[in-house]
Formats: sequence, C-alpha cells, structure tokens
Amino acid sequence: MPQPTLHLVDASLYVFRAWHSMPDEFHDADGWPTNAVHGFARFLLELLERERPGHVVVAFDEALDSCFRNAIYPAYKANRDPAPPELRRQFAWCKALCQSLGLATLAHADYEADDLIGSAVHRARAQGFRSVIVSADKDLSQLLHDFDEQYDFAKGQRWGADGVKARHGVHAHQIADYLALTGDAVDNIPGVTGIGPKSAAVLLAHFQSLDALLERIDEVPFLRLRGAATLATRLREQREHALLWRQLTTIALDAPLPEHGFARGRGDADELAALADWVKFGPMTRKRLIDAAGL
Repeated sequence: MPQPTLHLVDASLYVFRAWHSMPDEFHDADGWPTNAVHGFARFLLELLERERPGHVVVAFDEALDSCFRNAIYPAYKANRDPAPPELRRQFAWCKALCQSLGLATLAHADYEADDLIGSAVHRARAQGFRSVIVSADKDLSQLLHDFDEQYDFAKGQRWGADGVKARHGVHAHQIADYLALTGDAVDNIPGVTGIGPKSAAVLLAHFQSLDALLERIDEVPFLRLRGAATLATRLREQREHALLWRQLTTIALDAPLPEHGFARGRGDADELAALADWVKFGPMTRKRLIDAAGL
C-alpha cells in the first residue's frame, strides 16, 4: 500500500510572487487591487489539478514582527518593509479562498509559516505520512526525511533529502546550522563574520554539526580552508552569536495546530461564490474553483 502524502504549501511565497508578477488590472468591488488574489488562485488551482492531493496544508505568515524569533532577536526581519494595505487585504482574501475550498489553512501570530509547515510535517510523519513541501525556500529543506520531497512549483523541480547537498552543499539536517554560520540576509540574520557558503559547507562536512564545530574550534586552523586560522578566531569570538543565529534558523516543530487532520474537505459553496463575486473571478476560474472544492 503506498504511503499517504501530505502536501504543504508555503502560501506567502506564492502570494508575493503573484503580487509582483501579475498586472495591476484586477480590482474588487470596492476598487482595491486583486492581482495577487488572481495570481495565487491560478497557482493554487494548477497545483490542485496537477497533484490531486488528498491531504493539504496551506500556511500563511500572519505578521512580520510578532513571531517568537523577534522576542529572541528584535532585529529579526527588521530589514523588511511592512506590507502595504493593498497587499495585506489580498492576503486575507487568499486565506479566505483556501478556507472556502475546504483546505486546512494555517496562520499564527507567534509562529511563521515555516514553523506551521514544520509542525504539520512532524505530526503527519508520526501518523505515517510522507510530505511534499511546495516551496523553493531553502530553509524548509531542513524538514526533509527519507521519503519527503520539496517541490519548486514554478520551476517544476523536485528533490528529496538526498538532493539537498547538490543544491546547497550540505545535508538536509545541516541546513539550520549552515544558515547560522552563513547568515541569511533575507531574514536579517548576520551569521558568523567571514563565513560564506563554501567555508560553511567545508566546516559542516568535517564537523557534521555546529555543536561539534564549536566544541572543536582548535581543529579549524588545520583544515584545508582559506583563512582557517582567522575563521577559528571569529568562531571563538562569536560562539554565542552562532548559537543565537541557530535558534532563529531552526524551524519549530511544536507550533499549535488544529485538532482536526489535514484531509481535504468539501468547500463552502456560498462563501466561494461570494468571494468569486467580490474579487471578480471570471467564469472559467469559477468553474475550476467549484471543481476544486468538490461542489
């Protein structure tokens, strides 16, 4: 019997992509732009029609400045501009769309979408599911185990845990340590000064983990690595910072989740029709949405 599969969608990524790529020619009944909603709906329908998943999670980021990582490090993601009202409004419509389609829709003020996805993967794995994570975000690669996949939908590329090293230079279980060392400019995580992707990969290939590296810093100067002695000094000086960065780069597996499972449910015809009217979906999109909702 084939292993059941849970598809997990990093929704915010695809809402942002639609916001930046779709022409600003779509508007709702109040005149607000709906280009991101239309683009996200197009993506979601293509995914559902292509994959035909029986179990789905769609995770959204609720806020950029209120998650638990901001309490640990207030500058976390402080380099990002707040979403404009036109986009925040569309995020709400995208969430409403997923709910009206009968899809498990997750968002939380204290946890990011990555954490909700990670926690859902963790729960589903214990129930015998494999996971397909629909996102190009390398952070999420740390969640992959033997039978899981990550799916870059836009490029049509899939990879499992054994494909992470070819893409990022380290194994799936080393991604959080890797990002702690290199930093992540997108999330405003500085990393350890002077350590880039290549040197981080060499260090983790030798020591296997950040913990082992920090315990055995005295070995670093003897590695065949350019500037190894300087890196050893930096690691000694920034040891506590490196551990802090790893707290930020590690995806939580204990975020609160709804009690019900993630089986794809029957959509709500009235809510779907009202939403389609408000954001002015065309007849073809409406038909596809009705089919996707099982109505």
